[in-house]
Amino acid sequence: MNAARIFSSTEISVVDYRCRLGPADRPVPEIHRAFSLSYVRKGSFGCRTEGKSFELVAGAILVGLPGKEYTCSHEQHVCGDECLSFQFAPELVDSLDPTKAWRAGAVPPLASLIVVGELAQAAAEDKSDIGLDEAGMMLAAKFVGAVSDAPVCEETAARDRRRAVEAALWIDEHAHEPIDLARAARLADLSPFHFLRSFARTLGVTPHQYLLRCRLKRAARLLAEGERAITDVALDCGFNDLSNFIRTFRRAARLSPRAFRNASKGDRKKVQERLAGAG
Repeated sequence: MNAARIFSSTEISVVDYRCRLGPADRPVPEIHRAFSLSYVRKGSFGCRTEGKSFELVAGAILVGLPGKEYTCSHEQHVCGDECLSFQFAPELVDSLDPTKAWRAGAVPPLASLIVVGELAQAAAEDKSDIGLDEAGMMLAAKFVGAVSDAPVCEETAARDRRRAVEAALWIDEHAHEPIDLARAARLADLSPFHFLRSFARTLGVTPHQYLLRCRLKRAARLLAEGERAITDVALDCGFNDLSNFIRTFRRAARLSPRAFRNASKGDRKKVQERLAGAG
């Protein structure tokens, strides 16, 4: 595991984690040292904590509660993972209503969190004018507002977990292409019904929801980083209809694609009000 601290203040620290462990590596129990939200930007891994198991793929978030033991593994995963981890001071968490949110363990890929996560990643790479501390506060506020409605992942058989994770990795890589349930199910060697059920139970989202969120993930990154035409961004990310892209993005970010791009370049008030809002 390579860990690089890329930002630190009295309230927020940001660490870039890059793990190259695989199925043959033995998992080791660890302890969360701080309140944290680790946004999975690439790859996948499993996590077990307090008797619950989670499979995290790109767009998901590992939730850290100080003193809580957890074990990450790659038993069902063919590759490592990369995470952008925000660690928060207790005083900041107290101001955000910490009652249940920080006991979640993990959160599946949610559109509203993915948009902020990608904005944070752009900030980490100096490709956005938003500060990393600002992005972290937005992510924390959005997380607290969204976690209570997040789907609950279920314990599934090892083979189903592996198939779901492999399918998610494939969907993320090919999200710009036309993908339907039947095609993804064939690649997983399952009937569409069994594939839909096992994917949703394992990852907390349906295959179609995950496909849309992978497209939103890429779109948010492109919008935060550059000045490409909105239509080009939509087409490059797999949205064949511009109006549908604008509706989908606005629903996730509470901003239009153009307003999101402008906000990432310096309109602090708008991005803080919209992206950090509940829901």
